[in-house]
Amino acid sequence: MDSERTAPVPSRRRLLKGAALATVPYTLLSGTRAAAVQARAVDYPSAEWQPANASNYSRSSRPTAYPLDYVVVHVTQETYADTLSIFRDPEKQVSAHYVVRSSDGHVAQCVREADIAWHAGNWDYNTRSIGIEHEGWVDRPEYFTNALYEQSARLTAAICTAYGIPKDRTHIIAHHEVPGSDHTDPGPFWDWTRYIRLVNFA
Repeated sequence: MDSERTAPVPSRRRLLKGAALATVPYTLLSGTRAAAVQARAVDYPSAEWQPANASNYSRSSRPTAYPLDYVVVHVTQETYADTLSIFRDPEKQVSAHYVVRSSDGHVAQCVREADIAWHAGNWDYNTRSIGIEHEGWVDRPEYFTNALYEQSARLTAAICTAYGIPKDRTHIIAHHEVPGSDHTDPGPFWDWTRYIRLVNFA
């Protein structure tokens, strides 16, 4: 009968070196994995993924399941942070695809474009649109900063290009223009002429 073979015992230095090398790929892989998850999560590369609760939107496979015909412009009537909190609350039953921050135009994506956000108050329009919320109040034009207009216009231009949506006021619409809506946003201080111009030059 063969005697058991004894594996050589590695030196302490070799053990430490191996442990150090083992942690490097893990750290790099963790960062790479996080970046890959972020990249898969967002449709718009400049956006930060801030997911809405799954109870606040409908999963879909747009534009296969439904054509995308509109971008709907909203104003939050809340702060940026509170809007994200509302979208994370399963009791609220509301969401939008994107939220644009007033101070610097930072964009958060809350619902994938393939899915149906509950933003327009009209199921038909929800299925065929991307909803963009803008931090601010309809009667406080100081929230409609240059950064907000510019970053939102870039986002809208990218959406229109991706889905072949014309970059005009027939297809980029206000929340209050959705049939059956009882909302007034984005309100009288939203500069549509400027916004559509920025979308077309983005």
